[in-house]
Amino acid sequence: MLNWHIEALALELNYVWKIARNTSETKINLFVRVSDGQHTGIGEAAPNIRYHETPEKLILEFGELIAGGLANVKSLEDLLALLETYKPANALRFAVESAYIHFICQRQNLTVPDFLGVAEPQPLATTFSLPIMEPEKIADFISRNNLTRFQALKVKVNHESGLDLVQQVSQNFPGPLLIDANEAWNEPETLLIFLEKLRPYNIMFIEQPMPATEEKGYAYLKKKSPYDIYADESVLHDPDFESLKQQFHGVNMKLMKAGGYLNGKRILEDAANFGLKTMIGCMVETSLGIWSAMQLSRLAQTADLDGFLIVKDEPFKIMREEKGILYLR
Repeated sequence: MLNWHIEALALELNYVWKIARNTSETKINLFVRVSDGQHTGIGEAAPNIRYHETPEKLILEFGELIAGGLANVKSLEDLLALLETYKPANALRFAVESAYIHFICQRQNLTVPDFLGVAEPQPLATTFSLPIMEPEKIADFISRNNLTRFQALKVKVNHESGLDLVQQVSQNFPGPLLIDANEAWNEPETLLIFLEKLRPYNIMFIEQPMPATEEKGYAYLKKKSPYDIYADESVLHDPDFESLKQQFHGVNMKLMKAGGYLNGKRILEDAANFGLKTMIGCMVETSLGIWSAMQLSRLAQTADLDGFLIVKDEPFKIMREEKGILYLR
């Protein structure tokens, strides 16, 4: 019988993290451990209120998994059947599945890519995300955090100050920018006016500028936009790629939304098969969660895996970043 355990850890952030829908100074993530007394696997859950996930809710769901027989799981197939029966939040599902896969890999002396049948990760360039702030603070923020070491920056924007933020970042950073609106615009016409005003700047692509429910709006936007549009909030555990292909040029897969390594791998492979560009992203996570994302990074064309760099006193220290490049320790 396996021993399963969950604990919550409050992560203090290096600065206020503000996006279009919320602001935070700390983040509570959950860590699931499974052990047979000799081998141990750990997985991370980063709850996201956008998907009605809270630490308290996930802890209750973990208790339901324990009551449902989690300790009696003897194979990955057993675990997947249990998860399908109880359907926990995607972030918790990922933590449980990844903990078990890490446990199996340790016991069988396998790497995670070996287990998943994917290429081993290589050093990888990541973007770095700037939270929403007063535009006049941008220059100091970039200088103080030495952000010119990254090849590209992601700029979080809202409807009110988005253009001013992009202008200020462009004046203080020489590389390309990824614009992430986190569903801040409600319809395509006003958004298109904003996108036209971005033409003087070096823009890579635009990430999820309208709510995921705006499917017709996205189909219209895709035809009119001067930039590629990537799906983020529109991509959960079971994406409809026939529909997504009509709305977007690319997708951002996050393991916390995919609900597991296996499904994350499927999403990236299916996206490529449908002709969509691929990106692998993250929530605010420790280096454990980022290490996990790195295991699938060879399936993605772009990486936004800076979540652990936001965390003060990051606890695991199993990732290293140097000059904007991520390395596994």
